[in-house]
Amino acid sequence: MNTAFWVTWLAASVRLAGPVLAAAEGELVCERAGVLNVGIEGTILLGALASFLTAQATGSLTLSLVAAIAAGVLVNLFLAWMYVTVRASQVVAGLVFNVLAVGAASAIYRLALGGETAQRTIPTFPPVAIPWLSSLPIIGPVFFAQTAPLYLTLLAAAGAHVFLFRTRTGLALRAAGENPRAADAAGISVERMRYLGVLVSGAMAGMAGAYMVLAQVGFFREGMVAGQGFIALGIVIFGRWSPWKAVGAALVFGACDALQFSLQLSSGSVPPQLLLALPYLVTILAISGIFGRAGKPAALMQPYSRD
Repeated sequence: MNTAFWVTWLAASVRLAGPVLAAAEGELVCERAGVLNVGIEGTILLGALASFLTAQATGSLTLSLVAAIAAGVLVNLFLAWMYVTVRASQVVAGLVFNVLAVGAASAIYRLALGGETAQRTIPTFPPVAIPWLSSLPIIGPVFFAQTAPLYLTLLAAAGAHVFLFRTRTGLALRAAGENPRAADAAGISVERMRYLGVLVSGAMAGMAGAYMVLAQVGFFREGMVAGQGFIALGIVIFGRWSPWKAVGAALVFGACDALQFSLQLSSGSVPPQLLLALPYLVTILAISGIFGRAGKPAALMQPYSRD
């Protein structure tokens, strides 16, 4: 394991952490408002599809990213209605939505391609090397020669921290997730705050889907999400519902994901099935509380009605 191995592994870790970090940051805001959005798995898939089809039609990567975010917001408007207005079971509604999203994505993709079986590819975001910083030993190519969506994701993490802990709206949103009755008594619209949380979650999940297509693979495949939304749920717990801690948690998951590729290239002694399962094993350990427990939002998953 020489320097090239470490640089390659760490750079891949940061790159692979991007989509789950984007989804986790949105989910974190949503859970702070008191809503568990299990539907981010399906939203990531629909965001990926929207970005791919837009890139096919326009050739614009920026417009494709915007389309994915808009698609995430649109479908999560329906989820917010189910979670907040209808007060349906958040877990059941989210899981059913994920199944619906898989079917809808498959149908739309095949309809858009007119039954064509050959896989189409699109251009992807090139790495953007930050002057001076990208030339630093090891950390330069790892952190400062990544694609634009990763930098946007890190800015979103910083924005989530500022929003939650430095703004009045963020305070109101956290109040809706901790004590909705007291928040209501203080004149805060709990319903509005929870709608906001779900829509932010949808926007970031859509961005995560676009990240996978536009910055990683350059194509769309029906099973490409492969549990990334559920890993994002684990990152929120592992990160103690903190935007900055979620960044560290996402890097851990990204490192586990990248390790399978690096070790398979450098050594054949480790079973590939074990390496493939490693990110999901870490997810199970993270949500089990083995790494310590932190207080979740007190009113998480608790529907609220003024009646």
